[in-house]
Amino acid sequence: MKTMGLDVGEKTIGVAISDGLGWTAQGITTIKWTEPDFETAIAPLKELIDDHEVSKVVIGLPKNMNGTVGPRGEASKEFGQQLEEAFQLPVVYWDERLTTMAAERVLLNADVSRKKRKKVIDKMAASIILQSYLDANQ
Repeated sequence: MKTMGLDVGEKTIGVAISDGLGWTAQGITTIKWTEPDFETAIAPLKELIDDHEVSKVVIGLPKNMNGTVGPRGEASKEFGQQLEEAFQLPVVYWDERLTTMAAERVLLNADVSRKKRKKVIDKMAASIILQSYLDANQ
């Protein structure tokens, strides 16, 4: 069974999936949704969960630099609770501080254009969140 990593934003959700052994994370897509309407994300999430035989979901938890959870973190927790109820899967929250900045830096170093960066930044952030979780739990 595989683990899914999610970077939940206001308009998009970056999605990454682990390999079957739980060693590596790969960004696979970005889902467009309308926060806070969870219904707009259910169908694409269900398809990915079923297709990849997902058994656990890791959601990036945006924290402030002092470790507190702000409005974005609360929104991620609410999303996770709804996902848990809808799909009966365990949800783990993982500190995602600076993951989007790390993804941006990787893309800048690879000389990816601004337009292309915008298209892949969320799934790359999801990959970084998931890989960090996998590395810490091996």
